[in-house]
Amino acid sequence: MDADVAERAEIDPAQALGRRLEACYRHIYATAMADVPICNPALGIASTGFRTYGGRAFGIVTTPWFMNLVAADLPQGPSSAPAATGTTLRVGLPAGEVGFIAGELDAIDRVDSCSLFSPVFEFATMEAALETADEAARAFFDPATLEPPPAPPAAVNRRDLLGGHFRRREEASE
Repeated sequence: MDADVAERAEIDPAQALGRRLEACYRHIYATAMADVPICNPALGIASTGFRTYGGRAFGIVTTPWFMNLVAADLPQGPSSAPAATGTTLRVGLPAGEVGFIAGELDAIDRVDSCSLFSPVFEFATMEAALETADEAARAFFDPATLEPPPAPPAAVNRRDLLGGHFRRREEASE
């Protein structure tokens, strides 16, 4: 019993929220999603890569019917700005800006979701789904995954264009 208390005390608040989300989605799977054909029977429910960022918990939730990047307020943290359910919110993460749909989940309150896969039939095993979730969780928080912006087009003036210099400059840059 003391070991359980010590383990709970050491759990990161974002990871604890991920576990609470797992419990909520297990209940939904056992009730509202039971026997729904969009569910992949090879998958279970898991939270992956939960971490605190900007005062909220972010991580990947995998279920038999979706894989989402989710953001939720931490229980002892500040509340997010109010947002109507269904509203698209833009959130800046280290890898770039991501669009989330604001929502509510019983026992959690506000949960914003960014769909990565829905449905999830491309995964033959839970192991494959979790590998993808782990990689996605890392990628969203790694600034190195940002694609560099495209180079601006070369300036063209009429003399270069008519004299064929622009084409030679373009060929040289390739």
